[in-house]
Amino acid sequence: MSTRILSSLDIQKIARMDLAVQAVEVAFRAHGEAKVLMPPKVYLDLPDVGGDFRAMPAWMPGGSGVKWVNSHPENPKKHGLPTVMGVYILSDPQTARPLAILDGTLLTAYRTGAAAAVASKYLAVENPKTLGIIGCGAQASYVIEAHRVLWPDIEVIAADTDPRQVEAVQQLVGGCSVGSTQVACASDIVCTLTPCKTPVIKDNWVAKGTHINAMGADAQGKQELSAGTLRRARVFVDEWTQAAHSGEINVPVHRGEFLAEDLCGTLGHVITGGCMGRESSADITVFDSTGLAIQDLALARALVDKALELDVGIDVDLVGH
Repeated sequence: MSTRILSSLDIQKIARMDLAVQAVEVAFRAHGEAKVLMPPKVYLDLPDVGGDFRAMPAWMPGGSGVKWVNSHPENPKKHGLPTVMGVYILSDPQTARPLAILDGTLLTAYRTGAAAAVASKYLAVENPKTLGIIGCGAQASYVIEAHRVLWPDIEVIAADTDPRQVEAVQQLVGGCSVGSTQVACASDIVCTLTPCKTPVIKDNWVAKGTHINAMGADAQGKQELSAGTLRRARVFVDEWTQAAHSGEINVPVHRGEFLAEDLCGTLGHVITGGCMGRESSADITVFDSTGLAIQDLALARALVDKALELDVGIDVDLVGH
């Protein structure tokens, strides 16, 4: 009845972005094939502290689990703690035995970066040359690393209102040039990673052929793209209910500026051939990424398997007999 415990340091020892990209693509494919169970993400809003908790359960062949994760934007300034922290519980679906408990903070960072790269793989122009990063917070380096798994020589242009954030990303990933938001937006692939509630990209900055991964909107009221940009684009989501509630499309949906019939499909359906992604090199495509519980599950399963293979972590008799 032992349970493997994997700390953040343990995850650092075994996590690889190529492993994350592979696991997340498997998760999207399973979602497109309707081979998963994934209740809607549960939000526990705490307006008095300016944060929230989210519970994300899921099942797919090979495992089941739940992530308990927070978003407290004031944590770094007020408490010297990360904005996002999480814990993942992986269980055996046949017996309910808790197989592992692992740090969910790095798990979240890796799977989010990987999700952006998988979306770019299926929705960007063939052989993209440039990657624009708008918003250089903690997630930016993981998004860049994930894209370099697929395109090692892709040119990265980073933009942020805080030059110190850009410098930090440059130190982490290297080979990253600095540009304005408009310059970064001229890239083949653009990833928006801001906490903004008003669009950070002007519609006339978005050229034909651009693919945008809208990553920053993760709560009601957040918005990085204008309704005009969405109307020009072929828009895809990871999951409609989550996206309409708290993803990039949430504000236009609530205003009646974006409807369910305006959606082209989910990324899972693109991967499985259920719907067309990019129809031409001139298309503008948008992926609204809210983060799926199955992404966490697939990567957690892969990390636990790797930890068992390399004998990383410790075993405890957590629940007894």
